[in-house]
Amino acid sequence: MTPMLPREARVVIIGGGIVGCSVAYHLTKLGITDVLLLERRKLTSGTTWHAAGLVRSMLYSANLTRLAQYTVGLYRGLEAETGLATGFRQRGSISVALNPERWEELKRGASMANAFGIPAEAISPARVAELWPLLEIRDVVGAIHFPTDGQTNPTDTTMALARGARLGGARLVEDVAVTGILTDRGRAVGVITDAGPIKAETVVNCAGMWARQVGLMAGVDVPLQACEHFYVVTEPIAGLPATLPVLRVMDECTYYKEEAGKLLLGCFEPRAKPWAVGGIPEDFCFGELPEDVDHFEPILAAALGRVPALADVGIRKFFNGPESFTPDQRYLLGEAPFLGGFFVAAGFNSIGIQSAGGAGKALAEWIVEGSPPFDLSEVDIRRVMPHQNRQAYLVDRVSEALGLLYAMHWPHRQFETARGVKRSPFFERQRAAGACFGEVAGWERPNWFGAPGTTPRYEYSFGRQNWFAAAAAEAKAAREAVALFDLSSFYKLQIYGPDAEALLQRLSVSDVDGPVGRSVYTQWLNDKGGIETDLTVTRLGEQEFLVVGGAAMSVRDRAWLERHRPAARLQIEDVTSAHAVLGVVGPNSRALLGRVSDADFSTAAFPFGTARQVAIGYATALALRLNYAGELGWELYLPSEQAPGAFDALVASGGDLGLRLAGMHALDSLRLERGFRHWGHDIGSDDGPLESGLGFCVALDKAVPFIGREALLARRGQPLSRRLVSLLLDDPAPLLYHDEPIWRDGRRVGRVSSGAYGHTLGSAVALGWVEDEAGIDAAWVEGGRFEVEVALERHPAKASLKPFFDPAGLRQRG
Repeated sequence: MTPMLPREARVVIIGGGIVGCSVAYHLTKLGITDVLLLERRKLTSGTTWHAAGLVRSMLYSANLTRLAQYTVGLYRGLEAETGLATGFRQRGSISVALNPERWEELKRGASMANAFGIPAEAISPARVAELWPLLEIRDVVGAIHFPTDGQTNPTDTTMALARGARLGGARLVEDVAVTGILTDRGRAVGVITDAGPIKAETVVNCAGMWARQVGLMAGVDVPLQACEHFYVVTEPIAGLPATLPVLRVMDECTYYKEEAGKLLLGCFEPRAKPWAVGGIPEDFCFGELPEDVDHFEPILAAALGRVPALADVGIRKFFNGPESFTPDQRYLLGEAPFLGGFFVAAGFNSIGIQSAGGAGKALAEWIVEGSPPFDLSEVDIRRVMPHQNRQAYLVDRVSEALGLLYAMHWPHRQFETARGVKRSPFFERQRAAGACFGEVAGWERPNWFGAPGTTPRYEYSFGRQNWFAAAAAEAKAAREAVALFDLSSFYKLQIYGPDAEALLQRLSVSDVDGPVGRSVYTQWLNDKGGIETDLTVTRLGEQEFLVVGGAAMSVRDRAWLERHRPAARLQIEDVTSAHAVLGVVGPNSRALLGRVSDADFSTAAFPFGTARQVAIGYATALALRLNYAGELGWELYLPSEQAPGAFDALVASGGDLGLRLAGMHALDSLRLERGFRHWGHDIGSDDGPLESGLGFCVALDKAVPFIGREALLARRGQPLSRRLVSLLLDDPAPLLYHDEPIWRDGRRVGRVSSGAYGHTLGSAVALGWVEDEAGIDAAWVEGGRFEVEVALERHPAKASLKPFFDPAGLRQRG
């Protein structure tokens, strides 16, 4: 029988798993009662019903941890609120290490947890045996105990959220399939169902492993792919403690939890099995996949040695069911970049139960307020690149991504699958020169160059990896001679027309109304005064501008432009592929360019922050005098078909000048020494330019007021309780990466946002956020005794509001 449906609703949610029910629940908490949730079959019948139900208090970043902590609190009180049992138990969890490398990872993770305010305690193998008496500990090196973690019953928890949503006024309807998305002038305006069309102000795609298919209906990329996911449930085990914490033995790819006197043993095996590549069966509902004992056998063999009691009990259930995974192991949340009113919450990579509460709350607030409640860029769907939604790419990538959930989380670890999507015109020359490539937004970029006769491949560790010496030599060339960086992955947008200047003035904190040939580093802010992106704007003509930003920001920044453009006289053209970019950096860069060009590169003729058309060998380039290394240097924007010849001319002319090809690891070291910020690590949409140390960019009095100006004016003259500072370790041995706690005078005051080894400074250098309610100024920073915590050990450090290298920026302007 076809259910009776309303013809319109303020919000239509597609999908009745735990995430969809959470979004509905939280919308009603915000006073939105006209909510219609549509489920193609029955609530929880896709993947929610068979989830393991693990609930962690910490995820991969500070803001995702905020969402995870909210989820824990929500589940703790949901039964009392709704009257439905959820099965939530806060028994804690233990992660054990079987080797020194994993122990280092876990200790670094515990320090990160402490930076986020999550209790995390290093415990001995003997203590592990007390908490988990069935475990074989003979080879356990150490473990971390998270006492606030828990577990819940996925179906019961979903039903409690559903009841809460209904009590708030939402309507949840089963057995209705969405077959299309209605759109009008760049917005989603409803859905088509097998029971008729429904108009809506907002459509929310919570369709789980069907979310990619629903996205395609709307022309929105939602890259995820279902994979087979395995666990077994034993027969009852006599004397099994009902209070066992969740146990993770990631070196054996396994997790364990007590379940009604039985053990559930699950895994994230190294190589996953994508499922339903050709399409999910139409009748799939509470479905199980065929057993694959051979695939699971290595996991089970290791488990028998780890928990000997398993040898004495039978297996009650061998389960194989689908879970959806994304290309980068992060879920997809937020409003689609180019379709207003179409929101997504999907692709949870087997952490949907623990993420559902926080993600549902965040998305509900996003829908109501029109912007995310805080910086969620890690999971923001605007990070997605079009190529990631291609089926062939997804199948290859998720086969690896699932296994990496429990693999070693090495610094700078690179995906090995689905590579080679985008290559600059210099790729083959770089490969011949010994480049070891990394991948960002599909681009293959040299991260470092190996010595002749060596194979350039990563040998991972938490210490000095095998590329350390190569990056040091490349950074030295940039500081003392000249280095050549491939920056072709920068996105490049050409904006032209009578209203181009007005749009860019409205978006940019800096005054971009300068003469032709002027390049400006600037930020775009949101209404709260937070930094949505940072980039450069170069004026090419009276009505023509070039906007350049980081590779991973191309969709996000283009969407921001489109969202704010007037219905007026301008065009936006993506010219990224048309231009390769070379960074020529170092004290000898001027001399090198003078050998391949007849242009005048002197400061008088070519000041810092200007752009000129110049000849480079036989090629014509747009040369911008700026760079990310903090040295004398230029960026050369070359027509792609002419770029290889220009590259050859530079290399042939630079031998006696000390020219060296250089990669991203060296550039990261150089920019941190100089204190240059990186959006997504050091700055984001929660951070204003003043506390970020970027106040020099802000033109409060320019003729066209920029977005976020009023928020900055409201804070003007007030003490800054948060500041981004530079940090330099006293001891040259430890390495910094991100999220290490910062201590001042014995009190934890912040965390590292990004770090690397400073080859010029001779120790690890970082940027990090510190907080003090009374306000932070130079005296506060200079008067404190700072330490940075690495793997639960504190190391003395210097802190400064100014960069440690060339704080006045004289070298870059020389």
